[in-house]
Amino acid sequence: MTILALPLLASFTTPMRVGTDPISMLWLLPLVATISIVYKSTKVGYIRPLPFAKETAGLFGSIIVFIVVAAAILYLLAWAVTGPVPALLDKSTF
Repeated sequence: MTILALPLLASFTTPMRVGTDPISMLWLLPLVATISIVYKSTKVGYIRPLPFAKETAGLFGSIIVFIVVAAAILYLLAWAVTGPVPALLDKSTF
């Protein structure tokens, strides 16, 4: 049993390389879907297909919207710190 498990455990020693280009960001969608399904399945008492799918879709959408808003805020903050604000501070008014 241990000999069969060693290759599986060894595969977790090196992380998967995921780029930061827009296509690579699509890996976010299956991760968010899995998180939504597992979270909702642990919180709901009885799983009925249609209400469960609606609640999971709502959670999926809210997580994606939050991630997009957080990314936009962080992008604007990084732009402000590296772009116009340091240029304004470098200019002397005298």
